[in-house]
Amino acid sequence: MPWTRSTRPLVTTSTPAARPSSVFTSASSRRFGGASGPAVAALLALALSGPVAGETRAASPCAIDDRDREVCLEQPAERIAALSPGATELVYAAGAGEKVVAVVAYSDYPPEAQEVQSVGSHTRMDLEALVTLSPDLVIGWMTGNPPEQLETIEALGMPVFYIEPRDFEGVSSAIERLARLAATREEGERVAAEFRDGMAALAERYADAEPVSVFYQVWDEPLMTINDEHLIGQVVSMCGGVNVFGELPRLVPRIDDESVLAADPEAILAGGMGEENRGWLTHWQQYPSMTAVERDNLYFVPPSLIQRPTPRLLEGSRLFCEQLDHARGKR
Repeated sequence: MPWTRSTRPLVTTSTPAARPSSVFTSASSRRFGGASGPAVAALLALALSGPVAGETRAASPCAIDDRDREVCLEQPAERIAALSPGATELVYAAGAGEKVVAVVAYSDYPPEAQEVQSVGSHTRMDLEALVTLSPDLVIGWMTGNPPEQLETIEALGMPVFYIEPRDFEGVSSAIERLARLAATREEGERVAAEFRDGMAALAERYADAEPVSVFYQVWDEPLMTINDEHLIGQVVSMCGGVNVFGELPRLVPRIDDESVLAADPEAILAGGMGEENRGWLTHWQQYPSMTAVERDNLYFVPPSLIQRPTPRLLEGSRLFCEQLDHARGKR
């Protein structure tokens, strides 16, 4: 009998509900060339067998994911698959790192995450490998993972908890919700509170800072930036920066060199490809008349500190604010 505590869509496990076989066929046949591997086929058969009569969900840990669905587990998660580097960091931050059994490429923090089995990339998971690991909770990236693969995972009876923090509070909330599902609430709430308080203190410190016009480069080919609604755009504003492309409608708009030259930012910040690669900034030195170049306000921010919605965003935000302070000092 269905169990629910709210009007939100409800996802329950670990005894999967019956689902039509066409869900698996449409979502996963492309991955396996039209035929499933034995592990996937076996789990699919179990998923189609329906719920066990008389099962109880009274003690189920539940949390609302970023698709506004209530995800409930029969018991706290013990085998977690994190399908993005950011998701991996958030699970560890929630105090559930020892429960992670699967990650994807570039899940490099904390260092122990590099020892966990990888099941492909965030854009192409190896579902056969994932099924073999028997996760009882999968952390999906709302806009980064292929929807058809996440649908297949759910069709196989594995619960998917979608995350995509879009603001600072969303980071803290994601940690708390993951901790709830993993029964690590004490640690998760501690880390979430530290991040929440740290960001609040930073916002207060720079509340009256003199504005600095900023261009943040998120990619090089094609040249891409962020608008004011993006999480990085919110960091820019918090630090007293004025995003020269902040009013563009897309979260991550494509631009060109001419647009940057016309905007003439006072500072340019970029992440680059890799934690120590400042190569993207050298490109702008060919334009010596641009204010940011003339004043040597070309700053590097390690991408994992600013481009992942995790507690390390606090460290990246501090660095970002300090760099804008340097730019102010050169006036």
